[in-house]
Amino acid sequence: MNRRQRPGATRWIYLAAVAALAVIVVILAVFLMRGRHKATVMATVDVTKVSQEAIEKYRPDIDVELLTPNSFSRPQIATEKITGIVIHYVANPGTTAMENRSYFEGLKDSQETYASSHFIVGLEGEIVQCVPTSEVAYASNSRNNDTVSIEVCHPDETGKFNDTTYDALVWLTGWLCEYLQVPPENVIRHYDVTGKLCPLYYVEHEDAWLQFKADVAAWIAGHQ
Repeated sequence: MNRRQRPGATRWIYLAAVAALAVIVVILAVFLMRGRHKATVMATVDVTKVSQEAIEKYRPDIDVELLTPNSFSRPQIATEKITGIVIHYVANPGTTAMENRSYFEGLKDSQETYASSHFIVGLEGEIVQCVPTSEVAYASNSRNNDTVSIEVCHPDETGKFNDTTYDALVWLTGWLCEYLQVPPENVIRHYDVTGKLCPLYYVEHEDAWLQFKADVAAWIAGHQ
């Protein structure tokens, strides 16, 4: 025999359903707000409004060790207007910034290839500059003329940067965006130019790359 449900029970079921729906709506709203916030950070950064005073104030500690002018790593060709910053990895696990700088320097004698980078970020967060930003570095193929390149050291073959290196890279990249008036959306990987698996970890982990770009944008937003 069918039994009719009590009116009170029906009311409580209805209220429980409404409450559950409200919780779901709140959770979805939080996630949407987070996504919009990250997008807003990326969209509202205007590096053209950063003052020279701020640029100098937040300049990272850079060890300027310019390469000897030569045809293989520092040809002294003037860049065009810089429109992008390219991130690389050294693909030589455990090596330091100065060891990679020495490799670039040695190309003037070995003449084995054409290679260099404007900056190298080391395992302890040290930043070495090899080529002035006003000159071409042999790093990013068809984008050598209008980009600044950053090579990054890594402890193992995964290509993942340690936390100290990562923090220094975010700082340097954000500062270069301000100094050179490059919007953070124009920070790219070597992979985006040639399809080469460089920087390896950021090619294999797209979410980590997007997080890096968001961190750079957040750094800029906080240092204007």
